[in-house]
Amino acid sequence: MVVGVTVMSVDVTPEPALPPSAAVPPRKRARRLAVLGDSTAVGLGDPLPRRGGWRGVGPLVAAALGVEAGGYLNPAFAGARMRCVLTAQVPAALAHRPDVALLVAGMNDTLRPDFDAARVAADLAEVIRRLGEIGTTVLPVRFHDHSEVFRLPPSLKRALSARVAELNAAIDEVVAREGVPCLDLARLPGAYDLTSWSVDRLHPSELGHRMLASGFTGLLAEAGFAVPEPVSLTCGGGAPPSATGHLGWLVLKGIPWLWRRGREFLPHAAVIMWTSFRGR
Repeated sequence: MVVGVTVMSVDVTPEPALPPSAAVPPRKRARRLAVLGDSTAVGLGDPLPRRGGWRGVGPLVAAALGVEAGGYLNPAFAGARMRCVLTAQVPAALAHRPDVALLVAGMNDTLRPDFDAARVAADLAEVIRRLGEIGTTVLPVRFHDHSEVFRLPPSLKRALSARVAELNAAIDEVVAREGVPCLDLARLPGAYDLTSWSVDRLHPSELGHRMLASGFTGLLAEAGFAVPEPVSLTCGGGAPPSATGHLGWLVLKGIPWLWRRGREFLPHAAVIMWTSFRGR
């Protein structure tokens, strides 16, 4: 007995292949890079051999993006606040016309007696807008809780944590409104490991700077930029750690910095302590 089978005709003609340029949008190349901000942006914590200054996150990102020496600008300076970036560093960046600008600033603001999160937010927004007007992709950061790295008494820890949280809330609002990428330092793997920090516990070590650079280039890749040479987390090229050098830096630079900032921050911490005492 023969069983009849009905065969349905299915059109399996393949769709015409899209040209590679249409299937995968070409990656943007960053030819010019600016690094703005404070001592972390300067590169403190990642010294070069033979007293050659600091390297840090900026040159690492530049190498990853293939930015040549003439395309790199770093007007950052130690102690800079967000207003300093806006008034003293952005003009130089505008003249440089970078494709990408990294921005590491805000932590110094939290340590000052006149800290005002709304003012920091307004300055950050203006930095992003001015650079955005010339086509620059600006990458700011939101901060980790530095009291987890730099050991402090409980009252001071609460004071600093509260200010960092207030700063981050302001940064989050600006980033959402302006629609820019933002690197969350607290989410970097190993952000709170001591190996990520220099001896002063204030600045990233070479490994910490490499982690920052890797985080920034990851965001840039997501934004469509080419990253020809991904950042390695294997340390190399910097000055080998020296206990004598670290001690000298701590005595000559670190302790005076702590003394200055401590005197400015203590009034705010005293308010936190008094509030905590009254609430018991």
